[in-house]
Amino acid sequence: MKSLEHELTLEYIRAGGPGGQNVNKVATAVQLRFDVTNSPSLSADVKIRLIKLVGKRMTDAGVLIIEASKFRTQEKNREDAIERLNELVEKASEKPKPRHKTKPTKASKEERLKEKKKRGETKKGRGSSKNIFE
Repeated sequence: MKSLEHELTLEYIRAGGPGGQNVNKVATAVQLRFDVTNSPSLSADVKIRLIKLVGKRMTDAGVLIIEASKFRTQEKNREDAIERLNELVEKASEKPKPRHKTKPTKASKEERLKEKKKRGETKKGRGSSKNIFE
Protein backbone atom coordinates (compact mmCIF):
# COMPACT_ATOMS: atom_id res chain seq x y z
CA MET A 1 0.00 0.00 0.00
CA LYS A 2 2.95 2.31 -0.63
CA SER A 3 0.89 4.24 -3.20
CA LEU A 4 -1.28 5.65 -0.39
CA GLU A 5 1.65 7.03 1.66
CA HIS A 6 1.72 10.38 -0.17
CA GLU A 7 -2.01 10.84 0.57
CA LEU A 8 -1.57 10.49 4.33
CA THR A 9 -1.36 13.28 6.86
CA LEU A 10 0.38 12.34 10.10
CA GLU A 11 0.09 14.42 13.23
CA TYR A 12 1.93 13.62 16.44
CA ILE A 13 0.03 14.22 19.67
CA ARG A 14 0.54 13.53 23.36
CA ALA A 15 -0.74 10.16 24.48
CA GLY A 16 -1.95 8.73 27.75
CA GLY A 17 -0.84 5.37 29.03
CA PRO A 18 2.64 4.05 29.81
CA GLY A 19 5.65 6.33 29.71
CA GLY A 20 5.72 8.02 33.12
CA GLN A 21 6.60 11.71 33.10
CA ASN A 22 7.83 11.34 29.54
CA VAL A 23 4.23 11.01 28.36
CA ASN A 24 3.54 14.59 29.43
CA LYS A 25 6.46 16.01 27.45
CA VAL A 26 6.75 14.03 24.23
CA ALA A 27 4.16 13.68 21.49
CA THR A 28 4.41 9.95 20.74
CA ALA A 29 0.85 9.15 19.68
CA VAL A 30 0.04 9.38 15.98
CA GLN A 31 -3.13 10.65 14.39
CA LEU A 32 -3.28 9.48 10.79
CA ARG A 33 -5.67 11.21 8.41
CA PHE A 34 -6.61 9.79 5.03
CA ASP A 35 -9.07 11.53 2.69
CA VAL A 36 -11.06 8.56 1.41
CA THR A 37 -13.57 10.46 -0.74
CA ASN A 38 -10.92 12.38 -2.72
CA SER A 39 -8.36 9.57 -2.97
CA PRO A 40 -7.32 8.84 -6.58
CA SER A 41 -5.76 5.52 -5.49
CA LEU A 42 -9.05 3.83 -4.56
CA SER A 43 -11.83 2.73 -6.88
CA ALA A 44 -15.40 3.87 -6.22
CA ASP A 45 -16.63 0.50 -4.92
CA VAL A 46 -13.64 0.17 -2.55
CA LYS A 47 -14.36 3.69 -1.22
CA ILE A 48 -17.99 2.76 -0.53
CA ARG A 49 -17.04 -0.45 1.29
CA LEU A 50 -14.30 1.36 3.26
CA ILE A 51 -16.73 4.08 4.39
CA LYS A 52 -19.16 1.40 5.63
CA LEU A 53 -16.35 -0.52 7.29
CA VAL A 54 -14.82 2.34 9.32
CA GLY A 55 -18.09 3.79 10.63
CA LYS A 56 -17.57 6.52 13.24
CA ARG A 57 -13.85 6.88 12.49
CA MET A 58 -14.85 8.81 9.34
CA THR A 59 -15.53 12.56 9.50
CA ASP A 60 -18.41 14.24 7.66
CA ALA A 61 -15.89 15.48 5.08
CA GLY A 62 -14.90 11.89 4.25
CA VAL A 63 -11.58 11.85 6.09
CA LEU A 64 -10.63 8.65 7.92
CA ILE A 65 -8.89 9.23 11.26
CA ILE A 66 -6.81 6.49 12.89
CA GLU A 67 -5.17 7.13 16.25
CA ALA A 68 -2.28 4.94 17.36
CA SER A 69 -0.83 5.20 20.87
CA LYS A 70 -0.11 1.55 21.66
CA PHE A 71 3.67 1.98 21.71
CA ARG A 72 6.04 4.38 23.48
CA THR A 73 7.82 5.60 20.35
CA GLN A 74 6.60 7.79 17.53
CA GLU A 75 8.02 5.49 14.87
CA LYS A 76 6.29 2.34 16.15
CA ASN A 77 2.97 4.19 16.51
CA ARG A 78 3.39 5.56 12.97
CA GLU A 79 3.98 2.05 11.62
CA ASP A 80 1.00 0.74 13.61
CA ALA A 81 -1.34 3.42 12.22
CA ILE A 82 -0.21 2.80 8.62
CA GLU A 83 -0.52 -0.97 9.09
CA ARG A 84 -4.08 -0.56 10.43
CA LEU A 85 -4.99 1.62 7.44
CA ASN A 86 -3.54 -0.97 5.06
CA GLU A 87 -5.58 -3.72 6.75
CA LEU A 88 -8.79 -1.67 6.42
CA VAL A 89 -8.15 -0.93 2.73
CA GLU A 90 -7.28 -4.58 2.08
CA LYS A 91 -10.50 -5.72 3.78
CA ALA A 92 -12.53 -3.16 1.80
CA SER A 93 -10.91 -4.35 -1.44
CA GLU A 94 -12.37 -7.84 -1.06
CA LYS A 95 -15.59 -8.14 -3.01
CA PRO A 96 -18.41 -9.65 -0.95
CA LYS A 97 -19.65 -13.04 -2.08
CA PRO A 98 -23.02 -12.73 -3.83
CA ARG A 99 -25.92 -14.25 -1.93
CA HIS A 100 -27.90 -16.93 -3.70
CA LYS A 101 -31.55 -17.17 -2.73
CA THR A 102 -32.61 -20.57 -1.41
CA LYS A 103 -36.03 -22.07 -0.85
CA PRO A 104 -37.08 -23.81 2.35
CA THR A 105 -37.12 -27.61 2.15
CA LYS A 106 -40.35 -29.57 2.10
CA ALA A 107 -39.60 -31.00 5.56
CA SER A 108 -39.01 -27.53 7.04
CA LYS A 109 -42.31 -26.27 5.57
CA GLU A 110 -44.18 -29.23 7.08
CA GLU A 111 -42.46 -28.71 10.44
CA ARG A 112 -43.44 -25.03 10.42
CA LEU A 113 -47.07 -25.84 9.64
CA LYS A 114 -47.15 -28.49 12.38
CA GLU A 115 -45.81 -25.96 14.92
CA LYS A 116 -48.39 -23.37 13.80
CA LYS A 117 -51.19 -25.91 14.18
CA LYS A 118 -49.98 -26.87 17.66
CA ARG A 119 -49.72 -23.22 18.71
CA GLY A 120 -53.22 -22.53 17.35
CA GLU A 121 -54.67 -25.44 19.36
CA THR A 122 -53.00 -24.11 22.51
CA LYS A 123 -54.51 -20.68 21.96
CA LYS A 124 -57.94 -22.11 21.11
CA GLY A 125 -57.95 -23.88 24.50
CA ARG A 126 -57.58 -20.51 26.22
CA GLY A 127 -60.85 -19.16 24.78
CA SER A 128 -63.44 -17.64 27.07
CA SER A 129 -65.60 -20.36 28.57
CA LYS A 130 -69.33 -20.05 27.97
CA ASN A 131 -71.46 -18.78 30.77
CA ILE A 132 -72.96 -21.86 32.43
CA PHE A 133 -76.01 -19.96 33.69
CA GLU A 134 -77.35 -19.13 30.23
